[in-house]
Amino acid sequence: MAHLIDRRLNGKNKSAINRERFLRRFKGQIKEAVTRAVKGRSITDIDSGEKVSIPVKDVSEPVFGHARGGVWETVHPGNKEYLQGDRVDRPEEGGGGGGGGKASEDGEGEDDFVFELSREEFLNFFFEDLELPNLVKTQLTAIEAFKHVRAGYSTDGTPSNIDVVRSLKGALGRRIALTAGPMARLNEAREELDELLERCDEDDPAVIALREEIHSLKTRIIGIPFIDPFDLRYSNRVKQPRPHTQAVMFCVMDVSGSMDEQKKDTAKRFFILLYLFLTRAYEKIEVVFVRHHTQAQEVNEHDFFHARDTGGTVVSSALKLVEQIIGERYPTNDWNIYVAQASDGDNWDSDSAVCKDILLGGILPLVQYYAYIEITEGEPQNLWMEYERVAEACPQFAMRKIQTPADIYPVFRDLFKKNAAHV
Repeated sequence: MAHLIDRRLNGKNKSAINRERFLRRFKGQIKEAVTRAVKGRSITDIDSGEKVSIPVKDVSEPVFGHARGGVWETVHPGNKEYLQGDRVDRPEEGGGGGGGGKASEDGEGEDDFVFELSREEFLNFFFEDLELPNLVKTQLTAIEAFKHVRAGYSTDGTPSNIDVVRSLKGALGRRIALTAGPMARLNEAREELDELLERCDEDDPAVIALREEIHSLKTRIIGIPFIDPFDLRYSNRVKQPRPHTQAVMFCVMDVSGSMDEQKKDTAKRFFILLYLFLTRAYEKIEVVFVRHHTQAQEVNEHDFFHARDTGGTVVSSALKLVEQIIGERYPTNDWNIYVAQASDGDNWDSDSAVCKDILLGGILPLVQYYAYIEITEGEPQNLWMEYERVAEACPQFAMRKIQTPADIYPVFRDLFKKNAAHV
């Protein structure tokens, strides 16, 4: 029988197995913390870690104790406050417990247990409600991709990276440099020897000395190696981030009176997921927030989700503003343009046809992808009907109806198809 002992060490003195067990045990508290973080964070800051606080009472573990057992009697010292039969009041909250209560009389207490989720762990909990396939989660949580590019040559490396042509050129140049002087002298010595032999005998000391010099020069030239370790050159490759062009993401949302906070939270999750998708394809991304009721305006992210002004619904006002911003600031030669629109489907009947014309004639020819979600449980309205005609005419337009956060993924299933969005 063979016994395998795994002596591999976990990085930074952390036990990965124990951490996973801990995350499973306190999954409920962690998901609540992630949900609060999603509501309070910026879209562009969503892919960082998060600190999670768990009350001390929740992290305590049951232990076995040994009771005295049997029948026994004991004598306690008397007191001035209680008599036999008195009921003892429950201690006030925070007498000596977790960090959220009052300080104890002796000044001692325990703070809540605080630990930090990594970026990957945070995104895993965020993606859980969206019911993304594992492949998609892996693509979104992966670190920045690099590629190896040629960067000249180096004098050390692995044998598989030897550049044969470059090494032979170097060896040839070295041999030419080292043999140039001796070869020139060898030719001169041979000419001198021929002249001496015409006047002198073979036993002449000058002839013997010249023959010895010629032999020494030949030995020196032959001793120069054909190739030397000094000549070896290896192809040098360095890691560079994959070159990507820049992209702009338009977030368009209806803020009319029918869009409650729950619908806005679902829309925010949709925008976050699209932003994370784009970060995998583009190095530089700008986000533009356009909110609308009867009128549209470009706002910052805080006002986009939390401003209180509401009204009726005219969707075309937002589309006109998006088209105007693209024309003024984002030329299609320099920017890849994506638009994400969230609405509950309400719109003036006469305005829906205008929206279709703006999309087909103005916006869709300029964008890489346009995704529309309708957050409602009701029947489709006239805006949905007009957008269906747009989807039939343009492959870069996707539309879905969403009731819960888990319904968001079908939109992105189209995005992740190889022929869906050209990034």
